[in-house]
Amino acid sequence: MNTASLRRSLLLPLLLGLALTIGSTAMASATGPSGDPSGGTELTNGYTPIAVTPVEPGTFPILGTDGRYHVAYDLLLLNASALPATLEQIDIVDAKDRERVVASYSGTQLVDPTCPYGNCSRLRYVTSQPVENTTLAPSESRILYVDYAFDAKDDVPQAVLHRVTGTGEPKPGVREPEPFDNLTTRFNLSAGKPRVISPPLKGPNWVAFSGCCEPGFPHRDEVLPANGQINNSQLFAIDWLKTNNDGAFYDPGDPPPSGNEAYFDYGEPVVAVADGTVIDVLDDVDANAPGIQPAQVPELAAKLDLANADGNHVILDLGGGVYAMYAHFQKGSILVKEGDTVKKGDKLAELGNTGNANAPHLHFQLMDGPNFLAASGLPYVFDRFVFRGKVPLQQVLDADNYISGTYFSERLETGEPRRKQLPLDLAIVDFPR
Repeated sequence: MNTASLRRSLLLPLLLGLALTIGSTAMASATGPSGDPSGGTELTNGYTPIAVTPVEPGTFPILGTDGRYHVAYDLLLLNASALPATLEQIDIVDAKDRERVVASYSGTQLVDPTCPYGNCSRLRYVTSQPVENTTLAPSESRILYVDYAFDAKDDVPQAVLHRVTGTGEPKPGVREPEPFDNLTTRFNLSAGKPRVISPPLKGPNWVAFSGCCEPGFPHRDEVLPANGQINNSQLFAIDWLKTNNDGAFYDPGDPPPSGNEAYFDYGEPVVAVADGTVIDVLDDVDANAPGIQPAQVPELAAKLDLANADGNHVILDLGGGVYAMYAHFQKGSILVKEGDTVKKGDKLAELGNTGNANAPHLHFQLMDGPNFLAASGLPYVFDRFVFRGKVPLQQVLDADNYISGTYFSERLETGEPRRKQLPLDLAIVDFPR
């Protein structure tokens, strides 16, 4: 699975029609509405050439398999001034202690054409494509991918502010770019608590592709315009693929794989992560041939639309404003229909390779609305699993479209039981049977 194939795993690029509403950062979260508790940090009124608007309505930290508490969200930056604005640095500041900078982005962290993945190239066009530099012409917008982590939960601020420095129009009427330094835009980091769910799959040797939290692979970069606003329902999504005990994704005696049946996860049962109600089902999309990304083949791309790009899928209402989306099922394998109620652990369908996918896998995410185009992704954790290390990043970047080879060079000999954590990108985990 090469970088180009990974970069667009679910949705087709959309034509951008952007209508922004700048408003509250309160959030209807996984545990219900929560106001911004930062308090005592009213900002001085002032001219700001760069308007900073969070894409998500708020968030909260999650404990990852690295033992740290992660925060991830997106910012829409708009040059609302009459002069070009060049960004130099963006600091994330504790809203209660403005001297405390919890994260800072500058230089190659903002733009680096040589860096495909990691703490780099965080500044993007709204289409998620890389940019050449940090300059925004008047009326131009960019997306900034923000993520940072803390060693302890108590270190996470209740809210943050964003300090933007650069050169541009620091006040109206200036004719040539001059330095500006603006502290603005409060964002709530205590908008709820992670929903604790059971895993959607069972058994050993599952790998978390395109997971939290750094830019470079799909999901983190899938910012889309829908219903008049910018959204990223896939922010905490994971593509789950299964290997054999040697770390191969498909039968090594069948290279390249002659069909989807050669993959070890094809046909695996997929289950409900919690009690819920089925609100959306699609079950008529034919299987793809492995190794082919439909969006990259003109005749196949012409058959994709927003209704079928995620293939055969199920969306569950888990209650409390939380919705679970499962995608890429085998055609005809879905056992539920709209309106059905399910219990945690009930089988929903079988893992397949449908929609815009080049290999069998399960796409799974939680979101704060029933429409995956217009919702925000929600953080979540699994109640229990066994952590077995990570797949090497460079090996994934170098992989072919079939994901040939074996990937367990860094697998732990002895697994580590984990509770209430989110497997981070490329984690290898065993789920309870």
